[in-house]
Amino acid sequence: MTIAKEQWSISKPEIRGENGIVATQHYFASEVGADVLRAGGNAIDAAISAGLAIGCVEPWSSGIGGGGYLTLFIAESGETHVVEFGMRAPIHSTPIDYPLDESNEITGAGTFNWPLVKGHTNVIGPLSVAIPGYIRGAALALRTFGTLDWEEAIEPACKLAERGLPVDWFTSHLVNSSGRALSRFEETCKTYFPDGFGLIHGPEGTIKYQTLGTLDQTFRTLQKEGPESFYSGSLANRMVEDLCTLGSKACHRDFKEYTASIGAPVVAKYRSHVVQAAGHLTAGPSLIQALGSLESRDLGSIIPEADAYRAYVEILRETYRHRLAEMGEGPRLNGSTSHLAVADQWGNLASLTQTIMSPFGSHVMSPQTGVLFNNGMMWFDPRPNTPNSLVGGRRPLCNMCPTIVHMQSGDKAALGACGGRKIFPSIFQLVSFLTDFNMTVEEAVHTARIDVSGNENVWVMSHMANDVQDHLNANFKTVHIRDNAVGGNQFAVPQIVMHHREGTFSGGAYVPSPHASAIGI
Repeated sequence: MTIAKEQWSISKPEIRGENGIVATQHYFASEVGADVLRAGGNAIDAAISAGLAIGCVEPWSSGIGGGGYLTLFIAESGETHVVEFGMRAPIHSTPIDYPLDESNEITGAGTFNWPLVKGHTNVIGPLSVAIPGYIRGAALALRTFGTLDWEEAIEPACKLAERGLPVDWFTSHLVNSSGRALSRFEETCKTYFPDGFGLIHGPEGTIKYQTLGTLDQTFRTLQKEGPESFYSGSLANRMVEDLCTLGSKACHRDFKEYTASIGAPVVAKYRSHVVQAAGHLTAGPSLIQALGSLESRDLGSIIPEADAYRAYVEILRETYRHRLAEMGEGPRLNGSTSHLAVADQWGNLASLTQTIMSPFGSHVMSPQTGVLFNNGMMWFDPRPNTPNSLVGGRRPLCNMCPTIVHMQSGDKAALGACGGRKIFPSIFQLVSFLTDFNMTVEEAVHTARIDVSGNENVWVMSHMANDVQDHLNANFKTVHIRDNAVGGNQFAVPQIVMHHREGTFSGGAYVPSPHASAIGI
């Protein structure tokens, strides 16, 4: 019997601009960033405003209850910087809170395949919450590299929060898919299942809006009292009170002592190009290591063929073995994700990856503030004495990989992706597509990729050429062909913007994210 199978062939064309470009995972956020550029703001202004906004329109991926990394190139100085504001374990956290499950099972791809913890307490619920760094990082980046005041930069997000979450078919799908976990916690259940049912979108061509608790009031408080309110002011007091009531280990000291920082990128000269990525706790060092291995390989023809993809698989396997065995914060006590990229008329570029981790993070919402918290504790290895073991106050290894590429041609690109452990393999291949095969943005985001992200499986996009599929099947035992369905997280969802040497701009967003959009100025 023949089984009918739905076949989609959809792409989003490359967008061009004369004075700048913005690409994000939601068209509302892209419009916010574009408006900032139109009004004379720079790429950092646009990235911060769009980043604050996107948490109001896709709360399953990011928001002010999470953290992130921003890699930015400043044209005037010719320097690249990384703003680090990843999550941090509460000071009073201890491995005793996360006993291993007796089943000896492992967790899923959202983590690093750590052993399963009893009751999934490191993945869902109050003990999964790590201290969010988003607001402190956004404020630091804006103050140091932007031109807007905080009150101006946050205004579009305030308006979006007051309007509420736009509910279309895709939002309904994501809410209902997480319904079992969301309904376990009173405030998220009340917010996303207001009538005892999931959010239902309006008639075709219309969008309904759903209030996200008291998040609108929180944004106006942040605008009026400033970002410090989140860490030592009225908002901090409300969040800590709610978290403690729910059973979290977070305390006032955690918020007061949280610091964001500005550092240098990790850098590689790849062939005749320069690649700059975020630092040691991200996937940036793994990207640099993988490109170093790829440089010695002959990738053959003018398009990626069987030899290139075989090299990608072999290098990703070796790099991930090193990543999981060696990397972490070590003795220093120092997913579901969203990415956006911006280039402005002055040549500045910003690549911002932000996350609350799993879809809807911890699923825990602060009743007094409407803040949906991350589940960053799942990024720690629950076993003791490993490079990424849990220690109170430590920051975990993460998958984010915001990257800047300076190409030999004089073109410059800012790129990144969402998709948990799939992010780094995606960025690795995209850098190769842009540099080794001289692809346009449109070609790069739509060319078939593989995913190898920490185990023996080799996942292959179904539109990969048949001869390449045959070659991979002949050389690797665990090849799986997978359709990249709507949502796109099977192979990560990248965005790329490019500033061309002649002064024009191009940008693209990968199509399986139906909300993703690039806007040219």
